[in-house]
Amino acid sequence: MKISKEVKIGVLVLSGIVLFIFGFNYLKGQNLLDSSRTFYTEYENVEGVVPSTPVTISGKAVGKVKDISFKEDGSGKLSVTLLVDNSFQFSKNSKAELYETGLIGGKAIAIVPAFDGAANAKDQDVLSGGIKAGLTDLVNQRLTPLQEKIEKMMVSADTLLGNLNDVFDDKTKSNLKTSISELSATIQSFKNTSVSLNQVVQDNQEKIDNVLTNADKLTGNLANITTTLSESNLKETVKNLESTLQNFDNILANLEKGEGSMGKLLKDDALYDNLKGASKEMEALLEDIKLHPKRYFRILSKKEIPYSEAESN
Repeated sequence: MKISKEVKIGVLVLSGIVLFIFGFNYLKGQNLLDSSRTFYTEYENVEGVVPSTPVTISGKAVGKVKDISFKEDGSGKLSVTLLVDNSFQFSKNSKAELYETGLIGGKAIAIVPAFDGAANAKDQDVLSGGIKAGLTDLVNQRLTPLQEKIEKMMVSADTLLGNLNDVFDDKTKSNLKTSISELSATIQSFKNTSVSLNQVVQDNQEKIDNVLTNADKLTGNLANITTTLSESNLKETVKNLESTLQNFDNILANLEKGEGSMGKLLKDDALYDNLKGASKEMEALLEDIKLHPKRYFRILSKKEIPYSEAESN
C-alpha cells in the first residue's frame, strides 16, 4: 500500500506536536512517560526557587518543582507544586523544607519524611512547608548582634578620641614632649651610671673577691661557733643559772623579811635610830676636835689641859 504524501506530512506534523508537548512539559519538570506523584506545599517567600528546582529526600534528588503560583485566598502566600518521580513512601505528615544547597545561594526543597505511623502521602496531598536557615541566615543572625556592638564600640571610640583631642591641646602636647625628652635624658643618665658602676666593679674586682672570701670564712666560723654551742652542756649551765637566780631570790626574800644581819640592818628601826644617834655624836666629836684639838692631843703635851665645855658660837 502506497502512503500518500499528505498522510506523511500529517504524521510528521502530529509527531512534531507530540514532541513539542513532551519537551515543553519535560522542561517544566514533568515527564509524561513516567508515573510521577504531585504534591503541594506553601511558603511565604520562595526567593531563589524556580521551576525545575530539585526536590530531594535525605539528599537524594527525587523530583523537581513543577510550578509556583500565588494562592487565590489573598494571603500573599505562594503555592509550590512538587513533582516526585521516586516511589519512596513517606507519611502525609512529612515536611517540605526549603534550604540552601551551597555557599553561592542555590536553593532546593527537601522532603523530610515523618515516620509517625500515619497514612502514606498520596498524589495531590498538601505537605507542610518550612524554611531551614541557611549559612547566610546563620551568619546574619550572628553578625547582627556583633554589628550592633561594633557600632556602639565605634561611637565610644569616637567619643574617646574626641575627649583625647580635647585633653591633648598644644600645651599638653608640649609638656608631654618635654616629659619624654626628660625621660630620655634620665634613661641616658641611668645608662652612664650603670657604665660607671660596671667600671668600679671591674677596678675593684680583687677587693670584692677578698670581701666575699672573708664573708665566707666568717660564715664558716659562725657555723663552728654554733656547732660548739650546740655541743656544749648548755642545759647544765642553764640549770646552774636557774639555781643561782633562785638563791638570789631567797636572799632578797630574807632581806625583805628582816632576817640575818643585813635584813635586821634594813628592817630594825632601833638599830637605825642608834646608828643615827651615833652618827650625830660622831659629828659632834669631829666638830669638837676641830675647835679644840689640844684637848685630844694632850698626850703629846707634858702639861695637862683641863677639859671645858665647848664654847657656843
